Amino acid sequence: MAAQNGVEKKLFEKISRKMAVLTPQQIVKELNKYIIGQDEAKKVVAIALRNRWRRLLVPEQMREEIMPNNIILIGPTGVGKTEIARRLARIANAPFLKVEATKFTEVGYVGRDVESMVRDLVDLAVSMVKQQKTEEVRKAAEKVVEERILDLLVPPPPTTLSFGTVEDETTQNTREVFRQKLRAGELDDRAIEIELTREQVPTMHMMGPIGLDELGINIQEIFSGVFPKKRKKRRVTIAEARSLLLNEESEKMIDMDAVVQEALFLAQTSGIIFIDEIDKIATTGSTGSGPDVSRQGVQRDLLPIVEGTTVSTKYGPVKTDHILFIASGAFHVAKPSDLIPELQGRFPIRVELHSLTEEDFYKILTIPENALIKQYQALLKTEGVTLQFDDDAIREIARIAAYVNEEITNIGARRLHTVLSTLLEDILFNAPDNLEDSTVRITKEQVTEKLSSIAQDEDLSKYIL
Repeated sequence: MAAQNGVEKKLFEKISRKMAVLTPQQIVKELNKYIIGQDEAKKVVAIALRNRWRRLLVPEQMREEIMPNNIILIGPTGVGKTEIARRLARIANAPFLKVEATKFTEVGYVGRDVESMVRDLVDLAVSMVKQQKTEEVRKAAEKVVEERILDLLVPPPPTTLSFGTVEDETTQNTREVFRQKLRAGELDDRAIEIELTREQVPTMHMMGPIGLDELGINIQEIFSGVFPKKRKKRRVTIAEARSLLLNEESEKMIDMDAVVQEALFLAQTSGIIFIDEIDKIATTGSTGSGPDVSRQGVQRDLLPIVEGTTVSTKYGPVKTDHILFIASGAFHVAKPSDLIPELQGRFPIRVELHSLTEEDFYKILTIPENALIKQYQALLKTEGVTLQFDDDAIREIARIAAYVNEEITNIGARRLHTVLSTLLEDILFNAPDNLEDSTVRITKEQVTEKLSSIAQDEDLSKYIL
């Protein structure tokens, strides 16, 4: 038990060091690089993330009593609800899972049960930690791989030879020559035959709605000691061999028990589950039959997960008490008050996100690091085409996007994708053949000519924009 507490203490300290620099203001500053507006939502999630760090520093008895304040983001589609949650997880380097509430069904119905979201989160956490550990052992693994490839190119001298013989020195000199060529990439296209380890684990399927994963059973672990590992020969280039052997050697150097232990701790302490479309499982006077029959059932099944329970996974039991749940929905038809009272109580923080304005669209097109215009410029740059936008052209694109959202259907920032793809359609089509090594300038007049007639025609805009 003491050893377990010692490991947990180290993990606590590791996570605490990572999150110490993330003050609420700095978190909002990072979010501002990718998301325009929605200041209230950014402020709320920044506080929620900082509170997780604060919880790690309080005395252990109090730490277990401090529960996360789960959040409901309310607003129309395309205003940044998912992006806020996703970016928050990236900032914290935390396991993040996005699920749609409509994909789950009440226990007893065909479909996924709500506990599967916790298992998926743990799978992501294991992948995250394993990737980090792989990077840590990469240099050591690369050295081993280099020696394995050199053994194939220049086989070592027989062990019967005494050290220091002429043949031994010749082999070593030849080996060093090949080592330099290998590091310089001069041998990357050369074909060699390598041996890879392949576990002979049988493929098994379980009949019925519950799979082995739902039972918390790791079939690979069960049979790994029963079935022998098989060596398989493959003929590949040295470049391919380096990648394949690097994966194999990294696997040998990683302690999977430590990976799983850290992943479970990370999922329980820092995990974020984003439940989208939660308004779709809210009941609005359902009669208890038909397609809405399982909506309240999904809410009831979701309640213990959000309240805090223990879920069996193939890596071990996982407590959901301190996982942060962020739910979102448009709530056009249903209201948050249509959720069952117990579930409402488990999402005490509610934030309304506002519809995007014409000015917001202009900022979305120009300010973020991954702005849509910058993406199209990068795409066309691969064809040797330099794409330039006049400022008034960008403002006209924003105006048309806001107008179509207002007149047809408000799909938020996603409208910019449809508007820009229509505007740049001919350029994207002609770029490889007719526009190579040229500069294309987009003016306001071109935007008006291409898009205004479509935007003003309700039938056309409905189908095209």
